[in-house]
Amino acid sequence: MGHAGEPTIQPRAPHVKSAPGAGALPRPGALLEWSRERPRSRAGARTRPRHHAPQRRRGRWSARPAGRARRCGRYALWGAMPLYFPLLEPAGPLEIIAHRIVWSLVVCVAMLAVVRQLGRFVRVLRTPRTLALLALAAVLVATNWTIYVYGVLSGHVLDAALGYFVNPLVTALLAVVVLRERLRPAQWVALGIGVVAVAVITAGVGRVPWIALGVAFSFGLYGLVKNRTGRTVEALPGLAAETATLVPLCLAYLVWLSATGAGTFTTSDPAHALLLASSGLVTAVPLLLFSSAARRIPLSLVGMLQYLTPVLQFLCGLLVFHEAMPPARWVGFALVWAALVVLSTDALRAARAARLAQLPRPPAGRSRDV
Repeated sequence: MGHAGEPTIQPRAPHVKSAPGAGALPRPGALLEWSRERPRSRAGARTRPRHHAPQRRRGRWSARPAGRARRCGRYALWGAMPLYFPLLEPAGPLEIIAHRIVWSLVVCVAMLAVVRQLGRFVRVLRTPRTLALLALAAVLVATNWTIYVYGVLSGHVLDAALGYFVNPLVTALLAVVVLRERLRPAQWVALGIGVVAVAVITAGVGRVPWIALGVAFSFGLYGLVKNRTGRTVEALPGLAAETATLVPLCLAYLVWLSATGAGTFTTSDPAHALLLASSGLVTAVPLLLFSSAARRIPLSLVGMLQYLTPVLQFLCGLLVFHEAMPPARWVGFALVWAALVVLSTDALRAARAARLAQLPRPPAGRSRDV
């Protein structure tokens, strides 16, 4: 969430494919079409269909244990990021992000070679419009990474966690402002609660939580841009293309740091250099876990799991780094959590209503063939 990036996912109703006689519900009109296409016997009379015993479907949760484990692993790794970035000091936020981008490209290209998808990566680079969108996405996600790392290294882990809690609300706001979408009443209520929460934190703490707002809006805009390319570019080639657009600038910055003696990659011990290089794996592995699990678990569960990352980050800031939580901040966080409950409940109800709308109605007055 916010590190290898994927837009916030709202639960949607799955498209159900069915076939008569397979124990699944057919689409509307399928029975009539099927009855017309039933084979005839040699005497010319229609034959009765063979009714196979319906296959027993596995439970919703037990059918996808591997997908759930991978998805949980991805969000758990991102939730533990506040424990990783302090290990990279004395490198500053910009140097860390520059190394993260460069080594992410190295890891992505190596993985693309292993899975034999280098051709897809090259095709993305040869598509100007797609590459331009990915370059814009790269700038946004690099901004998100920089704000987040700065927040962690400066002792504002709770503000960074608040940003990812607020992100679904920002996504809904961007849908109205940019995409001109119409929100349901419950979504407007959630947005209102979120605005009140930010106001309470600002008044109580005495400053605007700009780290939280920067994390939320940069990642929300990143998701908006990725939404334009997500259907045509797969996760790993997309991440490789994003990082490739920023690598020349990052390499130039790292060379400048080394020339001026301000860099830490070559001046510190080898363990520090290895930790900086490992930022590529830290970025790519959660993305691979996410993409491999994307089709294995229900989207309604995805909507719940996405909050695992900020919850773990919140716990890190509160229990590990012992950041202050004055009453106003507790009230603000509680309001944000209430807004997320309203938003998630409304999304689940909408998904359920969409599923029910897809169920076929029994045809009125349908005659039974004998």
